[in-house]
Amino acid sequence: MTLDVSGDNEFEARARALVQDGSLGYDQKVRRLAALATEMLPYPLISAACEEALSKRVICDMYEGNAPFTARYILPDYEKAIRQGLVHLEMPPPTTLADALAFLQIMYSQVPSVTTYPVYLGDLDKVLAPFVDDRISDAQLDDALRRFWIGIDRMLPDAFVHLDLGPHDSRITRSILRVERSLRQAVPNITLKVDPSVTPDDLIEDAVLTVFQTGKPHFVNHPMMVGDHGDQYAAVSCYNSLKIGGGAHTLVRVNLKEVALRHTGSTDEFLATTLPHYVELTAELAEARVRSLVEQQHFFDTHWLATEGLIDIDRFSAMFGIFGLAECVNLLMAYEHAGSEARYGHDAAADALGRRVVERVAELVAQRPMPYCEGGNGFCYLHSQSGIDLDNDVTAGTRIPVGDEPSMFEHINTCAPHHRFFASGISDIFHVDETAVRNPRAVVDIIRGAFASGMRDFTFNLDGNEFVRITGYLVRKSDLAKIADGEGARHSSDYLAAGSENAYHLTQRAVKRIGCHERAPR
Repeated sequence: MTLDVSGDNEFEARARALVQDGSLGYDQKVRRLAALATEMLPYPLISAACEEALSKRVICDMYEGNAPFTARYILPDYEKAIRQGLVHLEMPPPTTLADALAFLQIMYSQVPSVTTYPVYLGDLDKVLAPFVDDRISDAQLDDALRRFWIGIDRMLPDAFVHLDLGPHDSRITRSILRVERSLRQAVPNITLKVDPSVTPDDLIEDAVLTVFQTGKPHFVNHPMMVGDHGDQYAAVSCYNSLKIGGGAHTLVRVNLKEVALRHTGSTDEFLATTLPHYVELTAELAEARVRSLVEQQHFFDTHWLATEGLIDIDRFSAMFGIFGLAECVNLLMAYEHAGSEARYGHDAAADALGRRVVERVAELVAQRPMPYCEGGNGFCYLHSQSGIDLDNDVTAGTRIPVGDEPSMFEHINTCAPHHRFFASGISDIFHVDETAVRNPRAVVDIIRGAFASGMRDFTFNLDGNEFVRITGYLVRKSDLAKIADGEGARHSSDYLAAGSENAYHLTQRAVKRIGCHERAPR
């Protein structure tokens, strides 16, 4: 699975195309050339069956390169770094807010990930809390964070860069939301942790008002997350929930639509034979990539984050992703009931089948040990994968297909039962119309209701907003228009977004009107 590098071949042609691409900036070219170079290395040893499934993209390695030399997602313990300082970077512990912000900016520049930019910037309300007291006014705090925010966007131009806030209220959290509304940047992405017992409604409402302006934050069910990961967790990149001080070695995924297309027979036979076969091939792929990272590239033996105790291999796992559930269910329904037009998200029997498929995958993944995955108790985390720009005619994760989404209540009830299985992340994006702006407290009620229904994550877009969520990250519509016109884009994630929009038409999600219909009138 390596390219021939002799003569005027594919590798040379691709490298030449990159260096001559006038729409890419220098830094973007360097990163893409580095990714291309890793494709020259031999692939980790896998079976012929696994290799065939990978080549036909029934299973997928997310195009991370043949020999991963860094973990995909890394969540450094920034609070610990602030307390102890950094030997590698010759930085003592900061003592003032200005020092802390400079400390973090420097540290961020050295934190790797699959994107080459850090996917986690910390739970900033907690990280910065020791440096903010009554001697700093709200105006001074806003000014300091505003400069910091501009620096993040300019130095880390990638929408997978992510930070967390909450679940408690704080001056820092409120300042960040104010700064977000004033700057309207795509970077960084933000999660607000919501705990029904401690997160006040007016904080959630403040965050909702920020979504109206910037498309972020999105909201996670804190008690559910704590149940899976303990208190020290974060949502990073898009919707990837992992342990702080740990992360994910790799992300592999299985295309359930393609699995269903390779099946003949009943649904029971699919669950008993076909699905387990491809789950095992996906697990084999994950194990090969994890062993390559740990045993051959020796990432955890050599990187300063590990040697200084800011990450620990025992807090890492691997992510086992699924996508194409909607198409899988629709195909199985048609196989089982000739001529059936029942479809996922609109039919009770189809939704019930979707739950059976997810439960079966979860059962299989929980029975398959994985090396170096003590963060997941020796197993992969199950992940509802949000899709990539190269996916064609297949729906992300366990979502309902774009444009076919039912009303808000039915949409939540279809998707909520899946959320408990996906410790490392699941997302369903709700597109709402301008009526929400006139009644933000109604959105607060919907978020709380969604979490009470069992949702792990709640994310919504405002239909008329300049910002749009792609698979989980944010881009500005004006930046997508520039790419469509052949111009360059400053954010590396904008190029992925352009491909995803072409494939998924994500701006065409079904729009929900925020109204009120009593279901249990008194």
